[in-house]
Amino acid sequence: MDVMTAIKGRRSVRSFTDQPVDQDMLLKLLEAAVWAPSAGNGQTWRFVIVTEETMMKKLKMVSPGLLGDPPAVFVIAQDMALSKQKGGQMGPETLTKMDSAMAAQNIMLAAHAMGLGTCVIASFHPGAAAKLLDMPEQIVPTLMVTVGHPAVKPPPPKRLFEEVYWFEAYNG
Repeated sequence: MDVMTAIKGRRSVRSFTDQPVDQDMLLKLLEAAVWAPSAGNGQTWRFVIVTEETMMKKLKMVSPGLLGDPPAVFVIAQDMALSKQKGGQMGPETLTKMDSAMAAQNIMLAAHAMGLGTCVIASFHPGAAAKLLDMPEQIVPTLMVTVGHPAVKPPPPKRLFEEVYWFEAYNG
């Protein structure tokens, strides 16, 4: 699948089948995440892949945005101490969010190319998620990505391509 096909075909999936995601597939998605760009090549991200049903239920209790019953969730976290060391104040305040988003995008595009569905989750309590996942204080969850075999494929939303760009200067 070429990149533009993956970009245009990917959807946020919130309804999954009961079929588990093979661990080899999860590791390929992790590889895609690690190959995402990061500020100054800092690679301050950390990943916890949750597949166990009991932990998933606990995670859902602190994650109102985690809908449906995904068979796997990537919790993308950042080492804030390392980020500050590598990027100064801008590291933990800004760069970690950008790095997490780029890793999430790689996971979602790779998953789509593999026939899997995903949804990025930002609505969760980072402190509670970190505690559940036994993360040390400097490791802070920033995003989650649900992964599974889609039960339904949502239709593509309309894109306002002609209304969102200008050349040289904004002419809105």
